Amino acid sequence: MPRERTVFYCSECEYESHKWLGRCPGCGDWNTLTERKYPGKLGGMKEGSANTLESISLKDIAVADEKRMSSGIKEFDRVIGGGAIAGSVILLGGDPGIGKSTLMLQVASRYSVAQKTLYASGEESLRQLKIRAERLGVAENGLQIVATTDLEPLLDFAEKSKPDVLIVDSVQSMRHDRVESAAGSVSQIRAVTDELVRLAKLNNTVIFLVGHVTKEGVMAGPKLLEHMVDTVLYLEGERYHSFRILRGVKNRFGSTSEIGVFMMEAEGLVEIANPSHYFISPRENQSPGAVITASMEGSRPLLVEIQSLVAPTFYPTPRRTTTGVDHNRVALVMAILEKHAGISFLGMDTFVNAVGGVRLFETAVDLALAFSLASSLKGINFNPESVVFGELGLTGELRPVSKARERFAEASKLGFKNIIVPSSNLGELKKELLNNKDIKVTGVGNIKEAIDICLKTVKR
Repeated sequence: MPRERTVFYCSECEYESHKWLGRCPGCGDWNTLTERKYPGKLGGMKEGSANTLESISLKDIAVADEKRMSSGIKEFDRVIGGGAIAGSVILLGGDPGIGKSTLMLQVASRYSVAQKTLYASGEESLRQLKIRAERLGVAENGLQIVATTDLEPLLDFAEKSKPDVLIVDSVQSMRHDRVESAAGSVSQIRAVTDELVRLAKLNNTVIFLVGHVTKEGVMAGPKLLEHMVDTVLYLEGERYHSFRILRGVKNRFGSTSEIGVFMMEAEGLVEIANPSHYFISPRENQSPGAVITASMEGSRPLLVEIQSLVAPTFYPTPRRTTTGVDHNRVALVMAILEKHAGISFLGMDTFVNAVGGVRLFETAVDLALAFSLASSLKGINFNPESVVFGELGLTGELRPVSKARERFAEASKLGFKNIIVPSSNLGELKKELLNNKDIKVTGVGNIKEAIDICLKTVKR
């Protein structure tokens, strides 16, 4: 008979040890290693016990055109690639109170119009779900709802009813009976997600999982959950700000560069078709340090206002604070301004903010950052009729940016009359300039030239 073997597993990170330890070497937590006994394995292989595999040429695999299931919420469908693919597993994460459950209940309500939809809640009772559904105005839909934290009954029910769409809120609240650890532990999340992925692939069911995030802002699990699913979405935004941004960070069936913009209202999350209107302040009230830039989020151009405040400090170490833009990128732009434009920030506190709670990752906002910092330092208003975009090089040159035409079109649609771009992008905009003679486009080659133009085009 094979000997039974004993293994100690950490309930937090699944670290494996052959002996008990007071502190887990993997995650550093104390008293988290628990004993598990497994039957030994027989040596060798029984005759005929191995499964037979056969290969097939890739070109001989027939694939029908996948029809995406649209939720009817355009901003949501944009992020997941135009709609959900049958059999896919989509994970939605975000900070507590950001609106994950609200968004999923609205999505479930829209799907239930044309598809058989089941909403499984492990965090709210049926009565609580009814109250929230009435507030969101979706209480009269034919959406099927269950409230449970046990995975096995949910899987049995889903096998019998075979819903087209299944929403599990949340995956950390579900518990697999065959795993001894508490709900929300790494082993439980792995087991629960593995069973739900299997269900999705076997029954061609679209499964949405709501996931919690840790205090560091990453999906609880930690990255285990993201590797097991097909699509990962994050709902971002400040809790006390009305804007919410849905961003894709993984998508096996679409782009990961798209975003969806929503506004939190009393009736739930309302999609914003033209978010540029909300990310810029009224132009007549513009102050020093405010500059409008055009940033691409996937295929969508967004006009966003960048605000800077540069003020003297009496402390030996000036503060450098940023919101919505990369802190290191702002430090780089300040260094370029000091080296190549003669603008010094010595003894100055610097605060930079992207209006509206949006987060800008694109390097095309470098020139707008430079103009915003220079405008605040000099105490003069930058021309409110101008839109600025361009990437700064370490030697002070302006590099071309992609999709200049889309940025130009968005600025033109919102009535801006002056656009400052890298000189190398002027050739791309020739056709647009011929068709729209009311807009003046200025090309700049380096940061020194750009700052001179910035100071000459100020509104006094």
